[in-house]
Amino acid sequence: MITFSLFNIPIRVLPWFWLTLAFIGGIHLVDSKQAILEILLFVIAGFISILVHELGHALTAKHFNQRVEIVLQAFGGYAAYSGAPLSRPKSFAVTAAGPAIQIILGIIVLVYMRTFSAMSPNAIYFLSVLSGISIFWALLNLVPVLPLDGGRLLQTILGPQRIKLTLQISMVSAIILALVGYSLTGSFLILIFMGMFAYQSFQALKENSWR
Repeated sequence: MITFSLFNIPIRVLPWFWLTLAFIGGIHLVDSKQAILEILLFVIAGFISILVHELGHALTAKHFNQRVEIVLQAFGGYAAYSGAPLSRPKSFAVTAAGPAIQIILGIIVLVYMRTFSAMSPNAIYFLSVLSGISIFWALLNLVPVLPLDGGRLLQTILGPQRIKLTLQISMVSAIILALVGYSLTGSFLILIFMGMFAYQSFQALKENSWR
């Protein structure tokens, strides 16, 4: 496990974070030195992008006088914060800050690539991956599925009195995204994760059925 601090925010990076990023990058298909280099560049780009995402959450929460910590784990990470309860607008801002700053990062990298085109193939590959991961990860996180950012934003907007509606939207959205994502990409990862999220929402609905 790697631990360090950034902006006075403690950050922990668990071993599975690196392994899952390498797997997503295609380490199981490596067949040359160039492929190994591209996997390393993919992992570094993923680390930067996901860390920026979580810093968006953490720095915003810290601005609202929360105690914060970032943990990067398998298939992503999270920014934990604690302190005085936040109002709904502040909670919305904390949640939205992650994907917002990640999209900004992706756009900045795209603009840089268009402005400075005289780069090595490896540099182009790294920046393309950094931009692609940033934009894709942010947009994926904005779908209205709990526990993703989009689901939490929906939960904040609808409020605790409409938790059933939030869970229903989350479950249906996860099922649709799982089927569409698998049909378009053939990836079992999106099928597994969205299926898991749909099941979690279904279970939460059962627990709230008496309300």
